This record gives sequence, structure tokens and C-alpha cells, in this order.
Amino acid sequence: MAVVTLRAPLKDLAGGNRNLEIAGDTVGDVLRTLESTWPKTTGWILDEHGAVRRHVNVFRNGERVDAATALGTDDHLQVLPSITGGT
Repeated sequence: MAVVTLRAPLKDLAGGNRNLEIAGDTVGDVLRTLESTWPKTTGWILDEHGAVRRHVNVFRNGERVDAATALGTDDHLQVLPSITGGT
């Protein structure tokens, strides 16, 4: 199972869980399972086509990846919403 690390506000939408173990063959599989397990996260990470939203960065073992990326059992995913604003 991949370990998924969430940052705020996604962590808050996943019941306050920062780290979750989720099974899946691809990044998209894991993120869809995340959304079905924690429905408040739906629409925040994946768009209506199952692609990672452009304002969200997903990293596997420190390398930026997309929803089609294959996963191994010991992979670590970090899901980071982009920070916007300022001048």
C-alpha cells in the first residue's frame, strides 16, 4: 500500500488524517479510493476526467507525477495544493 501524505486543507477534509495507507496500482487508483473513502475530498484533487487538477501537485517519492503513474507497494505520495495569492 502506498502512504499518502495530505496537507491542509485536504488533511482537514480527510477527517484530520495527515498520513493514510491506500492500495492502488496507479496514482489515480489511490486518489479515487481516497475520494470514495473521504467524500469531502471529492473534486479537490481529481477533475471530472480523473486527471490531477492543475493547481494540485502530486509527488511519488519526491518526483512530480500524474494520475497514470504506476505505484509500488512502498511508494510514498504527497498531495500538495498550490498556494496562490499575493501581489
